[in-house]
Amino acid sequence: MNDWAVLLSQVLLGWLAIQVLLILIFLWNLRFHQGRLLPDEKLPKTAIVLCLRGADPFLPNCLRALLNQNYPQYDLKLIVDRQEDPAWKVATETIQELGATNVQISPLRFIRKNCSLKCSSLVQAVSELDESYQVIALVDADTVVHPHWLRELVSPLANPQIGATTGNRWYLPTGKYWGSLVRYIWNVSAVVQMYLYGIPWGGTLAVKTSVLHQTGLVDKWSKAFGEDTMMRSVLGKNKFQVKFVPSLLMLNREESDLPSLRYWLQRQLLASRLYHPWWLAVVGDTILTILLPSAIALLFLAALFSQQWHTAIFCLSCYGGYMLALLLLILVLETEIQQVIRRHGEPLTKLSTTAIGKIFFALPFTQWVYGLAMLSSLWMPTVKWRGITYEIKGPWNLQLQDYRPYQILDQPSDRKLSL
Repeated sequence: MNDWAVLLSQVLLGWLAIQVLLILIFLWNLRFHQGRLLPDEKLPKTAIVLCLRGADPFLPNCLRALLNQNYPQYDLKLIVDRQEDPAWKVATETIQELGATNVQISPLRFIRKNCSLKCSSLVQAVSELDESYQVIALVDADTVVHPHWLRELVSPLANPQIGATTGNRWYLPTGKYWGSLVRYIWNVSAVVQMYLYGIPWGGTLAVKTSVLHQTGLVDKWSKAFGEDTMMRSVLGKNKFQVKFVPSLLMLNREESDLPSLRYWLQRQLLASRLYHPWWLAVVGDTILTILLPSAIALLFLAALFSQQWHTAIFCLSCYGGYMLALLLLILVLETEIQQVIRRHGEPLTKLSTTAIGKIFFALPFTQWVYGLAMLSSLWMPTVKWRGITYEIKGPWNLQLQDYRPYQILDQPSDRKLSL
């Protein structure tokens, strides 16, 4: 048994070294990325597209921020599921309050049965744009941007090799619910993975309109479940890059309880399984992250019951040291990303000793929640998203089953994610 403990500890140490290396690569880019912002006269005319179904808790803040951009030529295009949707009232009231003139709000006119409602809205928004728009920026209703967001997002597109730019989300580690904490820990790993794999995030995403048409991306959207994960492979086939912009790590304050988080994770992983070009690497990462420390923990229990005290102490030390190392990596990432978020005008998040302790004890729990979500996502024949059920038969073969207007029961609360 002691030989197994030594072998597992060596493999675990090697896996930890790989994780440290990948995080250092991410941090290097985060700290030393020098993005050159274009002056007003060189910034292309841009359309910001926001697709809405239901009024998210931060929707008014999102709209105010989008209509307060330090950018010379841009228009906000809102595609709302229906005029009766609660988002329509919130949007029109916010627009009237600000007296904004560079915004257009439209209902979703044609519901496609072979793609998600969001993709239907995107196809409609793109088809209604005239040729003066050279860039399309996508954003989510729970993303509250800073005034230079659009300028920072569009500026790298001046490079002819870059077809799209993106940021990512960063959650607060001080939420009220355990679901919020588990999501935070999971997202720490997801942010690094998405950077390394070049996977964009639809909550902050810009693409050249010429690239949209050249790559056939709009046609892909018209039969897809999600709009963002596929973009790396679609653009890559046409020799275009997806550029991650470190300054566009956006703070998300939305809360989540565990039941709603589990299903949200399944949906995220389903999208990855359908469109992620490195899906097998994600699966491998999950297996190593969960099985290796779990095997050490089980070996500890076996040694404890068989009274092999030396082996038990060794396994416990390895397990505790590994979790402590993960905690330190999280704290390093949190400290560095806090500096980015601080430049957005957000206050620094102060982590108390209690909060750090909760993160430490939530680490193994997060691994198992993630593992269960991964297993569930492998055989999801249907998925429910904002009250709509979709039958999933393949990446480009899905069916919207039961469209209905948004119901008040679907409305996100302070602890329920926007499913």
